Amino acid sequence: MVFSTLTFLCLFFPLVVFSYFLCKNRTYKNVVLLIFSLLFYAWGEPKHIILMLLAVLVAYIGGLLIDKFEKSQKFKLKKTVFIITIVILTLNLFIFKYLNFVVENVNAVFDDLLKIKNIALPIGISFYTFQILSYVIDLYKKEVSVQKNYFYLALYLSFFPQLIAGPIVRYQTVELEIRERQENWEEIVYGLRRFIVGLSKKVIIANNVGYIATMIFEGDKSAYGANFYWLAAIAYALQIYFDFSGYSDMAIGIGRIFGFHFLENFNYPYISKSITDFWRRWHISLSTWFRDYIYIPLGGNRVKKARWLFNILVVWALTGFWHGAQWNFLLWGLYYAVILIIEKLFLSKFLEKIPAFFSWLYAMVLVLIGWVIFSITDIHQLAAALTHMFSFEFTSMSDAVIADVTILNAFIYIPLGIICMLPWAKKIFTKRTKALEITKNIACVALLGTCIVFILSSHYNPFIYFRF
Repeated sequence: MVFSTLTFLCLFFPLVVFSYFLCKNRTYKNVVLLIFSLLFYAWGEPKHIILMLLAVLVAYIGGLLIDKFEKSQKFKLKKTVFIITIVILTLNLFIFKYLNFVVENVNAVFDDLLKIKNIALPIGISFYTFQILSYVIDLYKKEVSVQKNYFYLALYLSFFPQLIAGPIVRYQTVELEIRERQENWEEIVYGLRRFIVGLSKKVIIANNVGYIATMIFEGDKSAYGANFYWLAAIAYALQIYFDFSGYSDMAIGIGRIFGFHFLENFNYPYISKSITDFWRRWHISLSTWFRDYIYIPLGGNRVKKARWLFNILVVWALTGFWHGAQWNFLLWGLYYAVILIIEKLFLSKFLEKIPAFFSWLYAMVLVLIGWVIFSITDIHQLAAALTHMFSFEFTSMSDAVIADVTILNAFIYIPLGIICMLPWAKKIFTKRTKALEITKNIACVALLGTCIVFILSSHYNPFIYFRF
């Protein structure tokens, strides 16, 4: 199920809110959330619920044993259980997300050596696997307490706002709130506003700029020159930002309605003045996950330079492959690894000295190229797109309109996206006056109505991060 559908907005969401607040007991409230979360996931992939619940069971049993052996000071057994649990959960992700990729590449080299049926990718498996891994790892490190109630652990993993597209919520963030959270009217109002803002990002901006990017990248290569390929890169950059940050806003907003406080996942990444700064602001939950669970355990930057550079390459290769089992994602990860290494070794001091506009321009050009690498999975098409971007062959607007008149949407939604990616709105929304609160409520109602009109009138409504 997708948040930006009338089924969710007019049926599922009102029903879960009504059922939840009808219950007075915290246990019953959690039961309502668990049932609706499983229903939410089953809406699209009912058979994969079993896979998710088995992952919870593995982590649950592993967690109980880790806690038992910790208390009895059988540390070797504790470590053995920890390793087995991590291997099982990681192997589950590998089989369903990467086995097809491995088989395809082995068969390409060894002439159909392996005969394995194509395995369907469960929605959200990357997100919920990383979440349950964080529970097991933090429990092993004694940073969280063992969860002895299987259904609470299942609720943590399956909670529908962040189940299939993040943000990656660590167990320690919601450990106490599962049992002891408090809902209040102020939080509910904030959550509804945040949800509507996220829905607006997705429906009004992301869908419309995304159509422009798709039209150019997947259209007739002879119809568009370098100028329009850069326009497509900008459109895709705006699409993926408003698509994913919009989903994160909706997840955070829904969580707040039910008393959960998820951490922020974006911090205006397109105002960054370096790639290092960009990755502190983009998909924060993923960046910090890799930092805390991969980079730091490998030694981080507290090792010799050669090993430090190796650590960066490993982390970014894994970051790339986390997004998808395609060579372009590995290329995308290594692309950022190289840039980050160059910045850390040579470039960062220079970027701090030059005028802010030029450091911002440097970062954004590299980000746009990165999004082109990210968006096109076919290597031959990717090479063609990058070649077009630097070909110095330009297409006039009249020729582009003849190829597809909907290109004119770029002059409406791309400027709108650029304006809305800036932090000016946050400054307004953080102010608290009675008149402003009323204005916010009226604006949100108007935005919700506008979103419904867009949903009814459009058939283009993808969520990019669902496939991860």
